[in-house]
Amino acid sequence: MLLRTSLTSPFGRKVRMTAILLGIDEQIEVVGANPLDENDSLRQQNPLGKMPCLVLPSGDTLYDSKTIVEYLCAYANSSDLFPSQPLDLAIERSRITLADGITEAALAMVYEGRFREPSQQSEYWLSHQRGKVTRGLLAISEQLPPVMPRLAASSLSLAAALGYLDWRRPVEWRSSYPQLVKWLDDFNQHHPLLAATMSEASV
Repeated sequence: MLLRTSLTSPFGRKVRMTAILLGIDEQIEVVGANPLDENDSLRQQNPLGKMPCLVLPSGDTLYDSKTIVEYLCAYANSSDLFPSQPLDLAIERSRITLADGITEAALAMVYEGRFREPSQQSEYWLSHQRGKVTRGLLAISEQLPPVMPRLAASSLSLAAALGYLDWRRPVEWRSSYPQLVKWLDDFNQHHPLLAATMSEASV
């Protein structure tokens, strides 16, 4: 399998952490992708030109990190990351959506600064995205996913989101959410192989 992503993509990192946790990372080759490059084959593999994108040996392609994570769990015949009961599963998927939404809002803030001149940047838009991040962090901090002894899929989404906030710093979050700081510290301590995927992205 080929995983089209960059090491700096938080959504790609979530998929890479999943593969490591499932013990199938050696079956997946990570191939760099540049969504802005018109000549990058990513646009043929995913018409939206977004990463991550998983290319299967059959030639089929899967996009969106949530879809890829669920497929990898099925591929590895693992039920560890998702509960089996319908309501519990729906709640877990909602927690994933919340953590991913924090990442998406943080990305929108980073892109506003990257692709617009300071005079063109919209403070209204930045404030709108910042509100998503802060409300999301508050909601997650009130019901944190487990770190030990069993990780949930939402744990990987949250670790990817917090890691991205630490790296790009679109908002200052650590002083306001000490429980999330402790959660991330515990995650990194108990899962050093997963934590190392952030170090790779920072190179």
